[in-house]
Amino acid sequence: MKLQGKVAMISGGSKGLGADLARRFVEEGASVSLCARRPESADDLAAELRAAGGRCLVIGCDVTDEAEVAAWVDATLAEFGRMDVLVNNASMLGSRVAIRDYPVNEWRDVIDVNLTGAFLVAKACIDPLSATGGSMIHVSSGVGDHGRPYWGAYCPSKNGLEALSEMLAGELKDAGVRPNAVDPGAMRTSMRAAAYPEEDAAGVPLPYDITDIFVYLSSDEASGITGQRLRARDFEWS
Repeated sequence: MKLQGKVAMISGGSKGLGADLARRFVEEGASVSLCARRPESADDLAAELRAAGGRCLVIGCDVTDEAEVAAWVDATLAEFGRMDVLVNNASMLGSRVAIRDYPVNEWRDVIDVNLTGAFLVAKACIDPLSATGGSMIHVSSGVGDHGRPYWGAYCPSKNGLEALSEMLAGELKDAGVRPNAVDPGAMRTSMRAAAYPEEDAAGVPLPYDITDIFVYLSSDEASGITGQRLRARDFEWS
């Protein structure tokens, strides 16, 4: 129960990594507030978490809409009275095509969700996280620290997210808020399947298998860790 009494907000919390983080956080004693564009998509997950004795709030929220993000934060504070952890997880892949062929509208959509959405959520959570000395975790990617051909808008959006995380670490140091970026590595998700359609998914770990690093960064044990880029697959909790 490493997160006993803590409250964690997870964007994109209805499936994939977001859903497995919710499961793990509840197992570790946290209450969770999840957002999804279609909140009904998280109904089964919420029922599962509550049946396991967890406290769970699900809010419909488009992270690219500032008013909806503010409403999610307000609902979380009204329900739980505090916020200790933010996981900026909402993301979309976009097309895997050359830049010369990349649709402009799709570029805008991917940047809007992956980077602008993360900015809006992080900005809205600064004050409540400052009140608890909380943790911000930005979910990056294996292409988040460099440019890779044929990754379209996804690659620069994750590069920008890592830069945002570093900026926030410097700006929020005196407030005690700890922003970090995590590259989760390969996971057996629908996004991974879309990115690598020829891959044999049987050899790819489930999202739950790489959740240790997220629990660690959310816990008091990581009180001195900020402004870092961490790889989930390399993490060992001694």
